[in-house]
Amino acid sequence: MPLKLDCGLFKYDFIDYHAILCVPIDADAKEVRKRYLKIARRLHPDSSTVVGETDKQIAHELLSKLVNPAYEKLSVERNRAEYTLVLSQIGKRLGQASASVDLNTDLAKELAIAPNIDLLYKNQITKIATTQFDELQQASRIISQISELNLVYLMRKSGQLIIQPQLPNASPPRTNLAPPTPPPPPPKEDSAVEQYVRRAQTLLQKNQFALAKVELQDALRLEPRNSRCHSLIAMAYLGENQLRMAKIHFDNALKLNPQDKLALEWKPKVDKALGIKPGATQVNSSSNHGDKQPDKSGSGGLFGGLFGGKK
Repeated sequence: MPLKLDCGLFKYDFIDYHAILCVPIDADAKEVRKRYLKIARRLHPDSSTVVGETDKQIAHELLSKLVNPAYEKLSVERNRAEYTLVLSQIGKRLGQASASVDLNTDLAKELAIAPNIDLLYKNQITKIATTQFDELQQASRIISQISELNLVYLMRKSGQLIIQPQLPNASPPRTNLAPPTPPPPPPKEDSAVEQYVRRAQTLLQKNQFALAKVELQDALRLEPRNSRCHSLIAMAYLGENQLRMAKIHFDNALKLNPQDKLALEWKPKVDKALGIKPGATQVNSSSNHGDKQPDKSGSGGLFGGLFGGKK
């Protein structure tokens, strides 16, 4: 299966080794090695838990064609220094032509205008790294997504803003002494939790359930009693056919808000799929009662209408 990398720095015929390992542009040798060992445990046939011939083949290609060369390039101080210098030059060159650079992902667009670019960039890289190789058939897309973040970061750090804020037109001189009309209050900024929720909803719409869970887990660390976060993370677990985890969070959502619409709609369906009758407190065993096992194929049934089947 060919590994298609066509976004971010790869779009400009440049191999983005940092994106392959999902480490920041300024990662040192120790950080590179730590990340490489974690990826190698996931992909190497002697330690991998990958099943299925297709995924095993993808794991082999990722490790041999991308991950190992990336580690060889970034683990040696001299190689990394030369490579970083080339990166900085590419960032300056693309920064000067920023008007012609198209961004494909919401994360990259957010980074392009973020006031605190270093903090947001590091947070984005760290989050993606937790699930980068969970779904091997999506690995190329995720690496391309990381490379687009690296592209934006390099352009911003070169001093070339990708999106320049528009300055308001100069007001004509006033000819009367009447006090100026006060400007309307600035729009209220979303809280951190609301930003996590908004990103998670976008990811859920794209069936990127693992990334959506990361956003919602961060939100729940800030507001553990947010019923909306519980119901949304339950939907992410549903998308991965993890029914029991979905039930736990739907239950939490309804404890916090008995009127939560999402939980009210989907909890009965989850209970039914698990063989739990209305009002029951325990899951009935299918081996004892002959209940039909829930469909976990991801190809239809409970989840087909919402998520469109297994991708």
